[in-house]
Amino acid sequence: MTHILVAYATKNGSTQEVAEFIGTVLQEDGAELELCPAKWVRERIEGYDLVMLGAPLYSGRWHRDAHRFLKRHREELGRVPVWVFGMGARSGSAEAWRRARFQLDRALAKRAWLQPIASTVFGGVDPPDTDGVRRDLRDWDQIRAWASDVSRSIESSHKQPHWTGRSADVRSRPGPRVR
Repeated sequence: MTHILVAYATKNGSTQEVAEFIGTVLQEDGAELELCPAKWVRERIEGYDLVMLGAPLYSGRWHRDAHRFLKRHREELGRVPVWVFGMGARSGSAEAWRRARFQLDRALAKRAWLQPIASTVFGGVDPPDTDGVRRDLRDWDQIRAWASDVSRSIESSHKQPHWTGRSADVRSRPGPRVR
């Protein structure tokens, strides 16, 4: 059985919801899972077959708890496959998606030692406005597909002698979802 850590940073809870959903998909596919806020992960993270880190992008920056997690666990993360997601685009425009992807790439580039198997950006969520309307650009079908890619990657890695450590560019497609 594959043992996975899904760590997330969140400000308003939407990244946690995505992490929980991804966790559910991974468990459905047979993984053993630990899911928790990145800031709670203080002890060494040895013994995991895969680590996933998710965090929102705000004002051009990835959440500080994600950066702290990477700094705290640098040594261990160099020995385990890592998958990364960011919660970003808050409008359906191509420019918003491009900016969100750029922000995540810039955050990861600050840690050249980190070579994620894949990284992606999912649509973000705005807090409710004064009328109680909340813009939600998360595409749950796309999130499920990405989590399934993780499962397939795990299955194929068991057939290979070791992980290659190569980074794949997996990009989210805009798909506004308003609730």
